[in-house]
Amino acid sequence: MPLRLIFMGTPDFAVPTLLDLVAHGHEIAAVYTRAAKPAGRGMKLQPTPVEHEARRLGIPVLTPTTLKTPEALEAFAAHGADAAVVVAYGMILPRAILDAPPLGCFNLHGSLLPRWRGAAPINRAIMAGDAESGVMVMKMDVGLDTGDVAMAERIAITDAMTAADLHDALAPLGADLMVRAIGALERGRLQLTRQSEDGVTYAAKIDKAESRIDWNQPAHAVLRHIHGLSPFPGAWAEIPIEGAPARIKILRCEMVQRSAAPGELLDEHLAVACAQGAIRILDLQRAGKAPMKAGDFLRGTPLKPPLRFT
Repeated sequence: MPLRLIFMGTPDFAVPTLLDLVAHGHEIAAVYTRAAKPAGRGMKLQPTPVEHEARRLGIPVLTPTTLKTPEALEAFAAHGADAAVVVAYGMILPRAILDAPPLGCFNLHGSLLPRWRGAAPINRAIMAGDAESGVMVMKMDVGLDTGDVAMAERIAITDAMTAADLHDALAPLGADLMVRAIGALERGRLQLTRQSEDGVTYAAKIDKAESRIDWNQPAHAVLRHIHGLSPFPGAWAEIPIEGAPARIKILRCEMVQRSAAPGELLDEHLAVACAQGAIRILDLQRAGKAPMKAGDFLRGTPLKPPLRFT
């Protein structure tokens, strides 16, 4: 019979998993998510994407600031859940919480563990030039993404993929994987495999200081840096516009066979030289403006050599 679950998640990435678990008949006793934050022009409190969906479905929502108190554990255990499903929740689960559900807590992680344990696996996989990524369901322990793995799915990373593209591909793939894993758990047939300690890497949270583009890198590294940070926080460079330096976020690009001094604008179609090769800017965003296609930008702000990006 379907399981009684606690769901713990916060961003858009977690929503497909919540919806798929509900669609497959599992009972969601409660949803745990991060508290609403002020956003937008009016700085009104905005619920997380998971909270929005949970309330639409009539599921009780909890937004505790900590899970480390006896009261938090008592409230968690009172749901009487068989297991917990965790997808990008954003809060550490202490051992007492992990041990509360009889069948355990299961996390959906957006990498091929043990590569890219941690906060930003999607971004880091693209930025590192990885040829593939994936999603894994693991039974959680107190380590950082060190739990035993239950199931995995892989996906190729192409040079055309941004972090947003990979995110949007992995979210439904992960939802389907978690539903299959919980189904196997329900039947008592879920098999777990210990993670290897070979090839461990850590996906540190993205620091905005990393977002400035280094044109002294080869074109492929520049492209992967740009795509790994797109759309947020966005890789950026400066170029003179109307005599003053203007910051431009580059959101999407492609490699072209050109060469010149790093950062040099090569033509009137936003080809920019790197240390080896060049990239052509396809999508960009000026400070305070909406993202736009390069062609639309150039119609209003034509740029020609010998300008140089810094």
